[in-house]
Amino acid sequence: MDRRSCLRLGAAVAAGAFTQSSIFARAFAAPARGGPGPYGPLLPADANGLMLPAGFSARIVARAQQQVADTGYMWPIFPDGGATYRASGGWILVVNSESVPGGVSAIRFNLRGQVVDAYSICSGTVVNCAGGSTPWGTWLTCEEVAGGHVWECDPTGRKPARKLPALGTFKHEAAAVDPRTREIYLTEDEPDGRLYRFVPERRGSLDAGELQVAVVGEDSIVTWVSVPEPNPEIPGSGTPTRRQLPESTVFRGGEGIVYDRGRIWLTTKGDGKVSEYELRTRRISVVYDPAEDPVRQLTGVDNITTSRAGDLVVAEDGGNMELVLLTRSGVASPIVRVLGQDGSELTGPAFDPSGRRLYFSSQRDGGVGTTYELTGPFHGSARTGFRDLPQL
Repeated sequence: MDRRSCLRLGAAVAAGAFTQSSIFARAFAAPARGGPGPYGPLLPADANGLMLPAGFSARIVARAQQQVADTGYMWPIFPDGGATYRASGGWILVVNSESVPGGVSAIRFNLRGQVVDAYSICSGTVVNCAGGSTPWGTWLTCEEVAGGHVWECDPTGRKPARKLPALGTFKHEAAAVDPRTREIYLTEDEPDGRLYRFVPERRGSLDAGELQVAVVGEDSIVTWVSVPEPNPEIPGSGTPTRRQLPESTVFRGGEGIVYDRGRIWLTTKGDGKVSEYELRTRRISVVYDPAEDPVRQLTGVDNITTSRAGDLVVAEDGGNMELVLLTRSGVASPIVRVLGQDGSELTGPAFDPSGRRLYFSSQRDGGVGTTYELTGPFHGSARTGFRDLPQL
């Protein structure tokens, strides 16, 4: 039993005292803490070295530098951010490659969960880290380099990926779209990174608009200020976007970001925090802080997603190599731990359209990476059909 497991037992009472009905409510007394999770403890590792709760199972769907099933497509190295899309006769998983060259790959599944195809949907890019799905059924992939851009990709591969310079030139990490306004929130993976918002000039187009940066007041209310030069010359004499407005607020090492139910959730690896930004009130607050968790259940925060039940799933870069659930009752608990891969990191958690399967990768398993599928009785998952997602 590791240190966290021992501490978790001692912290159960403290975690139980966190009685807010939901960490997604605006008013709560303290961030979430480690404690017993809704799916029970992790069991001994399976044949692939994955520790899972009872009733869950996992399989490998792709190994880097190997053919995906019998498709003839070689899975790229260093898999990172990902998402799924409903498609005719099944669904599609898209996954970034955080390498040089980078790019984005896709795996198509039929309704029985069998792999029927794999292919590239973006090439000619570098260090594709995370990104975000759009309400209109595309994937925004982010280049994590100083002169990086966001590219919009068609998960089916029928349309070529296209660069979106209007979303700024900087070290992009991840993106999240407000489906009501089509505004896009963007994180920046720099020690003194910023949180950005792109406001499109026209609702149906990402070709033009205003790039804004967050200024957080003492009352935790966010004001958005226009970035003077969204596309500075890099390298050269141009001033990076994060340094153009001294009053803008530092978000230390921006990582994952996701939209859910009127809120934006984001992680910052510099301080290990998970934060909530409520769109209606423009107020930002911390929902997980390892410094306030006796168990320190979640460390090395990275990519983030939400379940159908509204729980958060956060991937660890380091820590115990876990996907950690932040539940609506305010408890942080692991749902999977990967053994024997301490030099790697977990990336790209993404539920399939039914909410029954959770995809993720170990970026440097075997030095190159492996992508997994975790299946189980996730809260809120659909028995049949793929609700609430556009079909490609």
